[in-house]
Amino acid sequence: MTANCQVCGKPIAGSGGPGRAAAYCSQACRQRAYRERRQPAGVPVRDLISEIQGRVQSLRPDPALTFHAEVEALSPRFAQLRRLARQAREEAATNSVTAEVVTKPGEDVFTALIEEHRAELRVHCYRLLGSYDEAEDLTQEAFLRAWRSAETLTEVENPRAWLYKIATNVCLDFLRKHNRRPTSYEPIPGIDSGDGPPPPRLPWLQPFPDDQLPETPAPGHEPDEQAVASETLELVFLTAIQQLPPKQRAAVILRDVARWSAQETADLLGSSLASANSAVQRGRTALREALPAQREDWSAAKPSAEDLALLQKYMDAAARTDIDAMIELVREDAVLTMPPNPFWFTSRDALFGFVRPNLDPASPRFAGRWRHLQTTANGQPAVAGYLQQPGTTVYRAQLLDVLRIEGGRIAQITTFEPHLFAAFGLPMTL
Repeated sequence: MTANCQVCGKPIAGSGGPGRAAAYCSQACRQRAYRERRQPAGVPVRDLISEIQGRVQSLRPDPALTFHAEVEALSPRFAQLRRLARQAREEAATNSVTAEVVTKPGEDVFTALIEEHRAELRVHCYRLLGSYDEAEDLTQEAFLRAWRSAETLTEVENPRAWLYKIATNVCLDFLRKHNRRPTSYEPIPGIDSGDGPPPPRLPWLQPFPDDQLPETPAPGHEPDEQAVASETLELVFLTAIQQLPPKQRAAVILRDVARWSAQETADLLGSSLASANSAVQRGRTALREALPAQREDWSAAKPSAEDLALLQKYMDAAARTDIDAMIELVREDAVLTMPPNPFWFTSRDALFGFVRPNLDPASPRFAGRWRHLQTTANGQPAVAGYLQQPGTTVYRAQLLDVLRIEGGRIAQITTFEPHLFAAFGLPMTL
């Protein structure tokens, strides 16, 4: 039986085969459906602006708890307005194209090209930058640059490589203007951070929602290619690759992650083959030194059933405020960082020595009760934490913990602030 695309209604080629029936005829239609699912419905922008304006004007700094609660309640509205602003910017770029369709032929081809490669280019920019917000912005900048040169598209032999080159150059231009090399965490007076070496500090690091990863895998390597990494987005890999100089970083990502050939990598970087190969080799060597020694397989595997079971135990223990049960799930040499904040810990004892007073209801520093929602980020298990402060009735978004699990225990926790909850499809309150 022939199926029709749920977006454009066209017949789907090969829809009668075994397995789950296809719902879309192309990647472009799949991405369009994805964006429409995530777009807030029935909220005119002007009404949203008026609502935010009215609520901001009514804010009063006293009492402090009420002020904090009301500001936090505004967060989902600001996130919604930001999404709408981004969508308006994308639509403006598209409309500027369609308005000139008579003078710029091939617009349908250009739009389809953008939609087909939007997800993978955003991930490519994210790997280069380590920031979700900046990857969003620079991917859009890359498409705007591509549109300015759209009249040359008919002369382009490989449109995908053409877009990769533009996106890579946009990111390298950004990195040349900003000092984005990691530093090391510094000791904090009065806080025991553990006896391990200070981890790299990346204040700009942000998580990436797994449901925004491209569905179509990149073409494979040549059989004899020994790749340092295949498709990973794990935070430990991102942290390591951010330590490379921008040109080496781009060379390694293009060659070993995005899977371009040696000559293609040189062409995308605008350099000679010898220069590109040298950058890749130097980058691989430095990357191996920065990565954990026990990690050899960097294929993009989803969290295992055991990992998810451990995650559930972690959430249940936190909800019960069972600190001892939480400790049992964490390795003795666990590392916790909190970008962009300066706090860091390199042992379980130091970590729980810091958080125990905030979790213990008998402590004067008790922060409140927790609930968590399970999610995934960067191919890793993650939990969204909501805090009910004493004297309040609502659990409000507080943090996103991305976990790295080794040997059946939590080896690393990277704690992020909640401003990207909307990107993960998470509510701001429970």
